[in-house]
Amino acid sequence: MTGITIFWIVLMVIFIIIELNTINLYTVWFALGACAAAILSVQMPEGYLVQTAAFVIVSGIAVMLTRPFARKVTGKSVPTNADRVVGEEAVVTEKIGESALGQVKVLGHIWTAKAKDANTVYDVGDIVIVEEIQGVKLIVKDNDNRPVH
Repeated sequence: MTGITIFWIVLMVIFIIIELNTINLYTVWFALGACAAAILSVQMPEGYLVQTAAFVIVSGIAVMLTRPFARKVTGKSVPTNADRVVGEEAVVTEKIGESALGQVKVLGHIWTAKAKDANTVYDVGDIVIVEEIQGVKLIVKDNDNRPVH
């Protein structure tokens, strides 16, 4: 076994180890490319350019053939407990001003919040609806049962 063959095998093992520590199928394609290059290196120990080309081509083909499937499998968002506040009513506990952050209480927890419409003001005690979560703050909108200021 030549040094270049060992290089490709070590590279393949590194990609496999990385893949085993992630859940997003990021490096499995490069492990396949490294495997192809390792096989070629046994037949052509001095063919570095051919081996590198095989690595790139096999990796590229593997990405093109499997990425759509991988996106379907890994691309689904995993709901968290925080997601359950979306669509819920929240009580404003700190005024949400024009383009300013305030606070709301929803399902017993206080969240930083801002209005979906930047020109809307919500006063303490107003009832709003949680539209979405952006990072650690809630985006809220009018509750149809609340008088608009």
